[in-house]
Amino acid sequence: MLKVVRNPMSGTAFLAVLALIGSVGSCVGGGADVEITPFVGSGVQIESGGTVIHVDPRGDYTNAKPADLILITDTPVDHLDPDLIQQLRKPGAPVVLPSTPDDARDAGSRERLLRVPDGLVMNNGDALTLAGVPVEAVAMYDIIPGNPFHAKGEGNGYVITLGGKRIYLSGVTECTPEMRSLEDIDIAFVPMNLPNGRMVPLVAAECVKMIRPAVVYPYHYRELPIDEFVEALSGEPDIEVRVYDWYPS
Repeated sequence: MLKVVRNPMSGTAFLAVLALIGSVGSCVGGGADVEITPFVGSGVQIESGGTVIHVDPRGDYTNAKPADLILITDTPVDHLDPDLIQQLRKPGAPVVLPSTPDDARDAGSRERLLRVPDGLVMNNGDALTLAGVPVEAVAMYDIIPGNPFHAKGEGNGYVITLGGKRIYLSGVTECTPEMRSLEDIDIAFVPMNLPNGRMVPLVAAECVKMIRPAVVYPYHYRELPIDEFVEALSGEPDIEVRVYDWYPS
């Protein structure tokens, strides 16, 4: 069923393809409800059982809830905003940063990282429990050459377990072997990478078919045709697609 709903944070219209699980913006089933609130690009608020997690916060977060945990996938300005991090985090809340090598960072990225001096660096493959939430860092990188280019080891996707559900937040990546090997994913956030020609909608959809989450949110797509992604998954009744407006005006 295709239904027009409204982004609760911005008031702009977005589409949600609803199927088997829960109401718009929430996922229910085994364990506690998980509330999903989209922001901009790859920014998302995830809440369950009183625990609030923010991933890649940027833009207008006036109505956002204070964070128990913040996860950063990459160091460019559209992923890492030190001022907003300080605004959102509760006292002592962990902030996870990717282990981008110094020689791979631009000057702006280095400056932003210095402004999160107590950030906790996780390498690809690391696993920790933070604020009571199991967090796994998954390699996030590009395979096809292009510009921009995300090399292996320069950013993190994350798998978190919250409300009894395994939630995958890919960051900006292609369909890597590490991504394809993920198992038991309940909710996945999958990008349409830039530039065009790498993680295009049809490629992203094929990757989702390998991961087989119960619910998938395409994000970081900019102007790419999301209808192609939805159509490519239309024959997968066990995968619910939710399409939000991640770029509100």
